[in-house]
Amino acid sequence: MNIFINKVHFPVTVLGPGRRIGIWMQGCSIGCKGCVSRDTWPRDEGKAMGVDDLLAWCREMGANGLDGVTISGGEPFDQPAALEALLRGLAHWRQQRRLTFDILSYSGYPLATLRTRHAALLSRLDAVIAEPYVDALPSDHPWCGSSNQKLVALSARGKQVYASRPGSNAPAGKRIQALVDGERVWYVGIPSRGDMERLEELCRARGVEFSQVSWRS
Repeated sequence: MNIFINKVHFPVTVLGPGRRIGIWMQGCSIGCKGCVSRDTWPRDEGKAMGVDDLLAWCREMGANGLDGVTISGGEPFDQPAALEALLRGLAHWRQQRRLTFDILSYSGYPLATLRTRHAALLSRLDAVIAEPYVDALPSDHPWCGSSNQKLVALSARGKQVYASRPGSNAPAGKRIQALVDGERVWYVGIPSRGDMERLEELCRARGVEFSQVSWRS
């Protein structure tokens, strides 16, 4: 089975606790106003890869240990069959190797919608951050884009990692990772309002111009 992927990276340290595998799925039918990841919106056939190949990469990256897997996008739940195959494979790897990493997914769909349409997928997750991004509702939480979005623990592992000590495992303030891939620079994380524009201004003042950015159409 194929899955449409925008990018993957390890380690990600700004989208959940600890050192995590980050998986960004390609394609989003929601298109929230103000989204900083508009490059993940189109359904791009050139971004297809086998779920088994993705799982093999995860096992290679996590061979020396990891704290979690974060799935974002794009909209993961727009690919329910591929997401189910990915989650099933991650759970098998975790059980087979007796690992303890958690699985967190983002979604722009309301949590009530996910519970109605995708209860089986939620049962394979340890936690979810759901609801549409609302640009007019800023959030101070380092892993949430807007204040209507909440991190919800879905399993015993999720409650242990995220809910036993609310906020204690989240760093103060928002942080962004910068990743260089050839001539492209990826910014990973949840920026505060205006952060990306200020970043552009600082880079421009130092003679660096961005030819394309994901936070503007």
